[in-house]
Amino acid sequence: MSFVLDLYLIGVPWLHVLLAPYTKVEESFNLHATHDVLMYGVKPDALQHYDHRVFPGAVPRTFIGSILLAWVASPVARAAAAAEMVSQKADLQVLVRLVLATVNALALCLLRRAVSHRFGRLVSWLFVAFTISQFHLPFWMGRTLPNMFALFPVNVALYYLVNRSPNSVRPSAPAFHRAIVLLTCTAAVFRSEVALLLGPLVLQGLLRRYTTFGTLLKVGFIAGTCSAVLTTLVDSYFWQDFPLWPELHGVFFNVVEGKSAEWGVLPYHTYFTSFLPKLLLGSLPLAAVGFLLDSRVRVLLFSHLCFIALLSCLGHKEWRFVVYVVPAFNIAAARGATWIMTRPKSKLLVRLSVLGTVGLIALNFAVTALLTLASIDNYPGGEALSMFNAYHANETHVHVHMSNLAAQTGASLFLHTHAPPFLSDLTAPPNRNWVYDKTEHLTPQLLTGSKEVTHVIAECDGGSSPLPAGFPSSYWRPVTSVSAFDRWEINPQLPEVAKRRGRGLVEILSVLVRPLEMVSSERLVVLERKG
Repeated sequence: MSFVLDLYLIGVPWLHVLLAPYTKVEESFNLHATHDVLMYGVKPDALQHYDHRVFPGAVPRTFIGSILLAWVASPVARAAAAAEMVSQKADLQVLVRLVLATVNALALCLLRRAVSHRFGRLVSWLFVAFTISQFHLPFWMGRTLPNMFALFPVNVALYYLVNRSPNSVRPSAPAFHRAIVLLTCTAAVFRSEVALLLGPLVLQGLLRRYTTFGTLLKVGFIAGTCSAVLTTLVDSYFWQDFPLWPELHGVFFNVVEGKSAEWGVLPYHTYFTSFLPKLLLGSLPLAAVGFLLDSRVRVLLFSHLCFIALLSCLGHKEWRFVVYVVPAFNIAAARGATWIMTRPKSKLLVRLSVLGTVGLIALNFAVTALLTLASIDNYPGGEALSMFNAYHANETHVHVHMSNLAAQTGASLFLHTHAPPFLSDLTAPPNRNWVYDKTEHLTPQLLTGSKEVTHVIAECDGGSSPLPAGFPSSYWRPVTSVSAFDRWEINPQLPEVAKRRGRGLVEILSVLVRPLEMVSSERLVVLERKG
């Protein structure tokens, strides 16, 4: 049974990767850094080809996660190529994301074992059920956000805090120190907001005598210093800017200078009233039950609740900043559900409790299904470039310009399948000298006047013409268009079904099984130069 539960924790994130293989702009730095390390290597003469050097201006972020991901993915890619499971660069993007999803899932598998040890087998089963039935964590575990690189060490740290006997009042000092080391390194290297999770945990450890102040100071100082030196040396090399500590630079840029506010400011309560319910879905009320009824859960959630409260003081808020708390809250939800299902003496109450818990998990799956279907249809740039590569695969002289929307919604370097670099273990395509151009601020007039541009993946303007404004029909013809998700609407046939006007049973059922319909609209169009 334990093996089956682990398969669920690994298989569901894999399914999300395979269903939605493309990426968006927030994932692009780490994805392209992984591509560059994988394709070019890390020698000094390779750095000039890196995407952040070709297109400068990005806010510095650490390369450490991308380097580790590329190094882990490299032997997997070679083995997959030898087995003919991958054949082109686009396949490598899926493989890299599967590797990242697997690494993060393995941390959850480790945590599940600790939950079983601490809270019992039923709690561990429900922990898995709540985790895989939610949308955000499984969907994003295989996406190259900096937060997803931080997720693995944060969950391993949580494992060290949870993995003890049911009646233990405190983790062992070595386990607590390992958790502090992991969180310190994560805050210094990957995501600085993790320091706001580390701080309350340190305070809790001192107040509950998990360790001594002197030992904690020594452990934190060594871990922090080593992490700062490592990231400064590695990232100064890749960014060619010494000294550079990306996370410190990010804190100064976003917090001290207040630049993050330019991306929007939300009220203090947003994490508690909007983002946490969105992340947890039906698990939230059960997490509240677990918090109220089990002191072990209250101790576990103390640092996580403090983390959210502290992070709420910053005006700019995003769900991914607090994604690290989801496993801890799922433990609380599993404990609450277990109490509800095992506490009643009456058979009727037991059945109602089980039915209620199953209903909440089913609600999670239903919401996740809707969000997943919408997300699959939300990467028009990746869809357009993949279609373009397949449609024009036999052409030799191709220079395609990709609009900003295309570049932001999936047209990544891994989809430049007909242009170098190529992994040595993969067979390069016969036509391998295409030009993929994502230069910004080029008007239709400039693109039309540039004779070397043979194709354009342009943004649709919503007009009645098949060509976007500014592209004259005497020079361009549309090849295909790509739509993307807009919204969900109630099936317009549903009211008629309720009245059963002249409809057979089969027709009624066909409408009832799809009460919602997805509404999409054209976002991108592939244009080809005439003549």
